[in-house]
Parts: sequence; structure tokens; C-alpha cells
Amino acid sequence: MTDTDIKPLEGIRVLELGNYIAAPTAGRLLADFGAEVIKVERPGTGDELRNWRLYKGTTSMLFRTLNRNKKSVVLDLRSAAGKEAVKALVAESDVLLENFRPGTLEKWGLGPEVLDEINPELVISRISAFGQTGPLSPRPGFAAVAEAYSGFRNLVGDPDRAPVRVGVSIGDSIAGLYAAFGVVMSLYQREVHRSAAQGGVPMRERVIDVALHEAMFSMMESLVPDFQAYDIERQRVGGRMEGIAPSNAYICGDGASIVVAGNGDSIFQRYMETIERPDLGSDPALQTNAARWARREELDEAIGAWAAGRTAAQALEALDAAGVPAGPIYTAADISGDPQYAARRMVQKFDVSTGEETLTDVGFPGIVPVIGDHSLPIRHLGPDLGEHTDDVLSGLLGMSPAQIAEATAAKENLRA
Repeated sequence: MTDTDIKPLEGIRVLELGNYIAAPTAGRLLADFGAEVIKVERPGTGDELRNWRLYKGTTSMLFRTLNRNKKSVVLDLRSAAGKEAVKALVAESDVLLENFRPGTLEKWGLGPEVLDEINPELVISRISAFGQTGPLSPRPGFAAVAEAYSGFRNLVGDPDRAPVRVGVSIGDSIAGLYAAFGVVMSLYQREVHRSAAQGGVPMRERVIDVALHEAMFSMMESLVPDFQAYDIERQRVGGRMEGIAPSNAYICGDGASIVVAGNGDSIFQRYMETIERPDLGSDPALQTNAARWARREELDEAIGAWAAGRTAAQALEALDAAGVPAGPIYTAADISGDPQYAARRMVQKFDVSTGEETLTDVGFPGIVPVIGDHSLPIRHLGPDLGEHTDDVLSGLLGMSPAQIAEATAAKENLRA
């Protein structure tokens, strides 16, 4: 068996109605492992992500990345013909993904009850800012707002400055992970029911409701329990981790930064020996993590002074020799040339069209998790807008050219 034959989700068809990052991330994960993902895009412009971080041409590398291994079909969901085509695709699918504001599918006549009548085995994954129920459910919201509601944003940054955001759309991505997990869980439940001849899974158990703020809240560890049990409010601590020391980033003499996580009790003594401060390593008052956290400023000052006298490479070599967990803070250039990423095929090269020209040997992130020794191969990058419209609508649904033209024509005078 070759790598291209490893497709655990082969035979599963997914209809993706989502835009931006959250639902497309779920679709990407399912597609990576063999599901046939049919991405429905609006005529003319397609998914807005095609234009995000668009440095050249008509289709961004971000779109090519998040929509790899999928098929693109153009349909206008504002038209009767477009909606009928979606319903026909629902009848042939196992999963539907969407990340519209709650109520949008219902307004289009495509709510769960309608979809269930068409396909009583369909798994429906719905991603929204605040979920499908509750007082905030009708509100729109991007991941930035959801991250703030979750408590996550309050912990990112330095204590003497306003909270900041991380450099990626982490709220959308984590919600997409949960959505994909929920889909696979529901598909497994379906198979269990089939094998036990228990009948179909009830619709309410086949609707996966992922709220962006809840997805981020689930990452917040003991934030709420610590508050409710001990009245402790976590604070922003910059590059540190609350209650753990010494663990931080340090600037070396060549201007490069490294991260060192030397907070384990046994590691700490080796760490202090390495930075030529055995007095700190043997200090009876620094033998527990809580005690080290209380003196974190002193420890960071000592480590910072040591790092400043060495290049990043010299510091990391010494720390590695002592068995102290440490590493460089990589840039895209570092990742591109790293042998560990290369050994596991985590950067895969493609010739890719921007819509105006073809760029050769562009690296894209590999498929996670690894099955076997390295990343499975990406079968193809995110498709051109409508690249598979005719193949899907004609080949799968048997639609005529006239029917396809009607379903894909933009209805400019109709409102969603």
C-alpha cells in the first residue's frame, strides 16, 4: 500500500457550505484523510478567503492551504435552482458543514428538519460564534470576539499592556478541529447503530453544535475552577506560563530568541548549572515550582544575562547537552529548511497558480496527525473557483447544462 492509498475516511462524502476558516478547517481535516469534500461557493467571488492575504493574483495561498483536497462547486443559494441543487447533493452526502449565523440555513429553507427529511442519516455540523441556542446565539461574531468571550484573550500579552491576539486565527481553527471530531464521532455512532440493527440515530444527536467561544473556553484549563475554588484570577504574564518557572523566552547575544522550559524540579538544578549559577540550583528556597514562581524575576534576570553572552546556537547547544528542554523560535524561513520537518514530510512542495502566474516549488504544511512514518501526501491544493462544478452536478446529480447554468448563475437582485 502506498501513502496515497491511506484514506481512513474514503467513501464519506461531505458537503461544505462554509466560508472563511472554521468550517473549511473541519472540511480540510476530513478531506486530508480521504473524505470527498464538495465545497459550495457563491458565483463570481467564491469564499472570501480567496482574497485574504492576497499578495498577488486572484487566489490566496491561505485559500489554497485551507481548502486542499476538496472540490469546488459554484451554486447560488439565493436562487431556487441553487437550493434545489444543494438538496440533491444533501441526498447523496454523509455530512454537511456550515458556519453561517444561526438561522441562516433555516431562512434559506435548508434547516436541519428539511435536511433530515431529505437524508435521515445526514450528520450536520454547525459552527457559529455563540452556538445555536442561548441568549447570544443570534449575534454574529468572528473568532476575535469569541476568543475575548472565552477568557483566552485576557491571558495573552504582557501584564502592563492591553491584551493582544496571537498571530493566527486560533479560535476558528480550534472550532474546526472540534467540528471535525464531532463529525467523526457521529459517523462512528451511525455505524454502531447499523451494526447493532438499532435503527437510525435521532436527528438531535446528528447535529454537531460548535460555538467559537466554547471551543476556546475548553482550552482554558482550570481558569474557572481556580477562580471558583480559590478566588484566583489568572493574569497576563507575557512569555511565561502562570505558576510555572523558570519557563520563558530569552534574547541571545546575536539578537535571536530562544525558549527554555526548565521548570521541572530535577531539570532546574541542571539548568542552573548550565547557566553557571549553581547557587540558585542548590538554594533550598527554590526546590519547588511555587517557590521558583515567587522568585521568577530573579531567575529570568540570571538566565537572560547568561543568554545575552552567547549566540542562540551556543546557548541551545549547552542546554541540549544538559538535557534542558529548549528550542529556537522559528520563522517561516527556519521551518522551510529544518531537517525534522523535512524528515516527516511536513512541508510539501507544489507548483501553484496565483490566478495570474504559476509559482514553482512552494511549500505547504503537511497533514496531521501522521499515520506511519511521515505526513500523508496532499493530493491537491485548494481548487480554482468552480473547478469541479460540471463534474459534480452532471456526474453525481445528472443535471443538464441548462440546469447547471440556472443553478450557478448569480441572482444579483435577490437577498440572502
